[in-house]
Amino acid sequence: MTTDYKPQRETKDYQAADAAHHIHAFLDQKALNEEGPRVIVGGERLHLWDNDGNRYLDGMSGLWCTNLGYGRKDLAAAATRQLEQLPYYNMFFHTTHPAVVELSELLFSLLPKHYSHAIYTNSGSEANEVLIRTVRRYWQVLGKPQKKVMIGRWNGYHGSTLAASAMGGMKFMHEMGGVIPDVAHIDEPYWFGHEGDLTPAEFGLRAARQLETKILELGAENVAAFIAEPFQGAGGMIFPPESYWPEIQRICRKYDVLLCADEVIGGFGRTGEWFAHQHFDFEPDTLSIAKGLTSGYIPMGGLILSRRMAEVLVEQGGVFAHGLTYSGHPVAAAVAIANLTALRDEGVVTQVKNDTGPYLQQCLREVFGNHPLVGEIQGVGLVAALQFAQDKATRKRFANEGDIAWRCRTIGFEEGVIIRSTLGRMIMAPALIATRAEIDELVGKTKIAVDRTAKEIGVL
Repeated sequence: MTTDYKPQRETKDYQAADAAHHIHAFLDQKALNEEGPRVIVGGERLHLWDNDGNRYLDGMSGLWCTNLGYGRKDLAAAATRQLEQLPYYNMFFHTTHPAVVELSELLFSLLPKHYSHAIYTNSGSEANEVLIRTVRRYWQVLGKPQKKVMIGRWNGYHGSTLAASAMGGMKFMHEMGGVIPDVAHIDEPYWFGHEGDLTPAEFGLRAARQLETKILELGAENVAAFIAEPFQGAGGMIFPPESYWPEIQRICRKYDVLLCADEVIGGFGRTGEWFAHQHFDFEPDTLSIAKGLTSGYIPMGGLILSRRMAEVLVEQGGVFAHGLTYSGHPVAAAVAIANLTALRDEGVVTQVKNDTGPYLQQCLREVFGNHPLVGEIQGVGLVAALQFAQDKATRKRFANEGDIAWRCRTIGFEEGVIIRSTLGRMIMAPALIATRAEIDELVGKTKIAVDRTAKEIGVL
């Protein structure tokens, strides 16, 4: 974005109109109205500008989605071309269109070969709504309609629509009406928070074996699937111990329970692999995708099915009564093609794996490894979390860790860096095109924010 931007309206005017008409996500709207939201007006690569000319380094890729950063003219051009040729048509009425066909050809060339079919949606929440019906329909076709129960994890996140929030484990969302029947949960694999005296490997096995206990409690004949993020995103960028996912997969296969990976955040290069389940070396039956599919330039999501599932639904299932008006939207598909082509042909994912990802992880450990406020550092590729702790040796967390982390986030904005707080963890996920210089800026400004926070609470 050039520095000659001229505001079209006063910031306070935008804020007043915003307060008059919007209810924002996951915020106390009354408190926000009193404070006034930042009015973001432009972006280029990893940087954003607000209406008052302030510049921020976006350490969160928007909401984990702008994998190619801001200002990509190739993605905008792809949208324009498609808008001029065919701005919309549906996938009902026995029709398809070139953009969605070509997107699927490209997407499945990047996916492991045991996946074959996609159901496109407009978001990750919708992908997980579709997941529930698809999984249950699969078992119906196989003559096992009683297999309906979905098992998720406490503190997991799968979206904010009704069924998606029910599968997720955010209890405060459940209290606001996010519940449906036939959903159960097990604990999250959060070693720093729940380890007791176990090693990470021992804890990973114990956390995974809760799934077996839950399946036996519910009856394997009633359990349709287990859904989880390869690493937890909104729940705090929590990475499970290495022992966790192999045991989860063993249990799912033993009891004939589908294994469903929510790749909405982890997909499309974030960990240095195209999909996060590849980093953790397990093989899900379904993948929920969104965000990085289009780098956030236009809404699009989808549910990816294994050949095993797709063959049952296609060859034996007859009519599957599902569908969305904008499923496989041609403009979204065109942008997704341009995005995935750039990620592949520009070597972005390879760069994350071999260069910038290891560099970010090394920098964080060098800068924060002995910091008095930081008890643990987790991450791989271009995703990471700093765990705040009152006592690192005993892994004692602050009683008000959420307030401390929120304060650090606020200071980050003051210092010109956008990082996110979840419970007592500061999380970051910069665009995959980040250079080492941009990573240095991210880590340096985060250090200032963490230091200021530590001084305010008297630990530095």
